[in-house]
Amino acid sequence: MRPETYDFLGNLSAVWTVLLGAILATGGGFCATQIERHLEHRRRERNAALLFAEVLSMLGIILDLTYESYGRGEPFGPLTMRLLRSARREIDIYDRNRESLFDIRDAALRAKIHSMVLRLAMPMDAVFDVTQEILAEQVLLKSTANLAESQRHEIEEHIVDLRSRREGSYEFVRETAEGLKDLISSLEPIAQQSFEKHALAVRGNSSPVAAIAP
Repeated sequence: MRPETYDFLGNLSAVWTVLLGAILATGGGFCATQIERHLEHRRRERNAALLFAEVLSMLGIILDLTYESYGRGEPFGPLTMRLLRSARREIDIYDRNRESLFDIRDAALRAKIHSMVLRLAMPMDAVFDVTQEILAEQVLLKSTANLAESQRHEIEEHIVDLRSRREGSYEFVRETAEGLKDLISSLEPIAQQSFEKHALAVRGNSSPVAAIAP
C-alpha cells in the first residue's frame, strides 16, 4: 500500500473515535436527564401524596369529631357547625393545591380523590345554606307578630322540611367520609408515610370535642 492509504486509515480511526465519544456523551447526557426527570417526578409525586393524604386525614378526623358533637345536645348546634366549617376549610386547602394532584401518576387514584372531595363539599355546603335559611325563617316567625295563622303554619312546615333536608345532607357527608380511610391507605405507599398517628394523636385526648368547645 501507498503511504497515503495508511494516513487515510489513521484519519478514519480518529474520526470513529471522535464519533463514538460524541455518541457516548450524548447517550450519557440523555440518560442523566431522564434519570433526573424521573427522580424529580418521584419527588413531586411523593410531596403531592403527602399533601393530599394530610388534608384527607385531617378532614376525616374533624368529621369524626363532628359526629361526636352531633350526637350530643343540639345536633346542629354551634360546636357542630364550627367543626363542619373547619372541615370545609380543609377542602379549601385541597382546592388551592388541586394542580398538584396531576403529579400523582395513578389516574384512577386522582379521580377517586377528586370525586371524594366533591361528594363531601357539596352536601356540606348544603348544610350551611339550609341552616341559614332555617335561621332566617325562625327570625321571621319571631319578629312578625301579626303573621296570618295559615302563613305561620306554612313557614313552620317549611322549617320542618328544611331540617329534614339538612339531616339528609349531613348523613350523606357521614356516609361518604367512611371511604376516606381506604383513600388515605392508597396514598401512603406513594407518600412513604403512615397517617394512623394523626388519628391516634387526636384520640390521645380523652375528650377531644370538649377541648374544642368554647
